[in-house]
Order: sequence, then C-alpha cells, then structure tokens
Amino acid sequence: MQRSMITSSVTMGQIQKQLDMIGNNLANASTTGYKSKNATFTELLEQQMDNINPKEDKAPRLTPDGIRSGTGAKIDDIKTNMTQGGIQSTDRDLDLALTSPDQMFEIGVSNGTGGRVTQYTRDGAFYLSTNDQNPSQVNFVTRNGQAILDSNGNPISLPSGSKSIEVSSNGEVTAIMPNDTRQTVGQIGIVTVNRPELLESRGDNLYGLPNMQALGLTAADVLTQTPLADRAVKSHALENSNVDMTKEMTDLVTLERSYQFNARALTMSDQMSGLVNNLIR
Repeated sequence: MQRSMITSSVTMGQIQKQLDMIGNNLANASTTGYKSKNATFTELLEQQMDNINPKEDKAPRLTPDGIRSGTGAKIDDIKTNMTQGGIQSTDRDLDLALTSPDQMFEIGVSNGTGGRVTQYTRDGAFYLSTNDQNPSQVNFVTRNGQAILDSNGNPISLPSGSKSIEVSSNGEVTAIMPNDTRQTVGQIGIVTVNRPELLESRGDNLYGLPNMQALGLTAADVLTQTPLADRAVKSHALENSNVDMTKEMTDLVTLERSYQFNARALTMSDQMSGLVNNLIR
C-alpha cells in the first residue's frame, strides 16, 4: 500500500516541475529571443518480485514471470529548443536579430567581485548607457545594463556625440558623427553554439557554460567564435520567442490529466490503507 502511495507522490512531484516549466514558457511567449524548454520523462528503477515458483508453475505463459513493481517516473532531461523564432522589423538602430539559429551575442556580466564573466543571449534589443568614468563615451548595453562585448571580449563603447548608429550584417558597429563622418567602434562578439544542450540558463534570457573541467571539456567544445563571413545579423529587427502556444497548451492539458490520475491513485491508496486499519480493529 505504501509503495503505491510513494509511486504516485514521486510522479506528481516530477509532473509539477514540468508544469512549472510550461508555465515559464507561456510567460515568456512575448519575450524577445526567448527559447522554449522541453522535458522528457523516464521510468525510475523497478523491482522484480517472483511470486510464482517457475518449477511448480507448469501453465504456459505469454508474459514474463513475476511482478515488476515500479517507483514512478522522473524528468530525464530538459532541453532548450534552439529553433529560429520569427523576425519582427522595428525602427530602432539598436535592435538586432540573429537569423542563424546556432549563433548568440556575447554579453559581459558582473560576477559581483569587480570582474566580468561572459554569457550569451539571442535577445538583440540593445541600448546606450552613459559612461560615468568617461563622459565622452556611451556604453553599448543590454536592457539590463550588461555590456555588449566585441570579438576580443571587451565592452563596446561609442562617442557620446554620435547622431546615429549602423550595424552591418557581420556585426560591425559604426557611429555616425554630427558632421556625417563615420567611425567604426567595434565588431560585436558572436559565437556559434555547437552543443546547445550543454548551455545553462542564467536568467534574464542569458546562457552560460557549465563547469567544463568537471565534464572534461573546454569552452571550444561547446562554442566557437563565428567567422565574419558566416555571421547573420539583421539590423532594425528583433527575433520573437519560439514558443509554440498550441503545443504548450496541449502539453499543459495532458500533464494536468496525468497529475489528476496520480492524485486519484494516491487517494485510493489512502482509502485502502484506512480500510485495512479498520479491519484490524
């Protein structure tokens, strides 16, 4: 009786995790560059119980001997869906979209100790921010103020007097000055992700590398700098989320039904336990 309750409760906990993941996908359906996540389930270990002595059981069987008692299911893997989202045109010079699904922008994020770590995003809604240390420059940043890095891993900055900005298809950033002179200020850092399953979500639509030493890998095994000729940057555009609302809603209904089935099994196990206790009395 206890085993059936454990099986149901374990499975319900895992279903709840996938429900939370689907809820997160739905909440980010309008988030620029967001990539949906998909979970797969696998059965937990089962126990083989031999309830019949095969030497004494002479009747022909179509099924294996014994009883296989499982302990529920768990989420086996959560994968990020890296398929290309739709491209939406905008009127902002600083809106950029990557039209190749395996490419990402390099972002410099503070590590809290005065240093900076490199993370990656598909969200190309960029902005300009004042540079307190150098008033003659403005910083090229994300919506959350993180630095956009160039191909050498350095933050990109522009002259504060620029009247407009142009970004080429290979990520070259050019500032247009008031006298119409052009000043190239940097090449946006763009990487090609070769093994997206190893990227870890860092929140705020950012991704980072896992502990590569523990995996016996290097950063180059996961991603590499994208050659200029292969870069696919579209200016005055943003990439929409790739969340499939129909699929998410269908999965939501299916999971809710699975949760109800397991909750019903848990309730029935509890009722049977109560019945046995009353019989003993």
